[in-house]
Amino acid sequence: MRRLGWAMAFWLGVAAPALAAEPVAQTFPVPVERAWSTTEAVLKHLGWDIDKADRAIGWITTDSRRVEGEDYGVYARGTRHRLRIHLKAAGDNRTTITVERSVFKRERILWMDKDEPVTTQDQTVEKSVLSAIGKSL
Repeated sequence: MRRLGWAMAFWLGVAAPALAAEPVAQTFPVPVERAWSTTEAVLKHLGWDIDKADRAIGWITTDSRRVEGEDYGVYARGTRHRLRIHLKAAGDNRTTITVERSVFKRERILWMDKDEPVTTQDQTVEKSVLSAIGKSL
């Protein structure tokens, strides 16, 4: 039965969706409060504007940034990305910080955004942000 499904997908030209890369995470020997304030400062220093943050849940979401393409206000077309950072206590004075990046294609016509997710295995952005946070702690 499984072969039949794969054969039909191949025949119809439908490709299986690519799997997204695992999030980048590291545990640091600092309390959550210090990790939180340092993470916010590093994001601002790197030019990432914070869109939403919830200390009770332990996550920060950044505004999206352009990777490539053009943006003329009422019209935009290109690839963008945003970060979601999770901060979780991992015991006494230990915090696990996880950085996830979502990449998407955006087309905007007259203030109406159409976003389409893009899968990527490249984790250089996530690793560099986590490294910068680690160096600042």
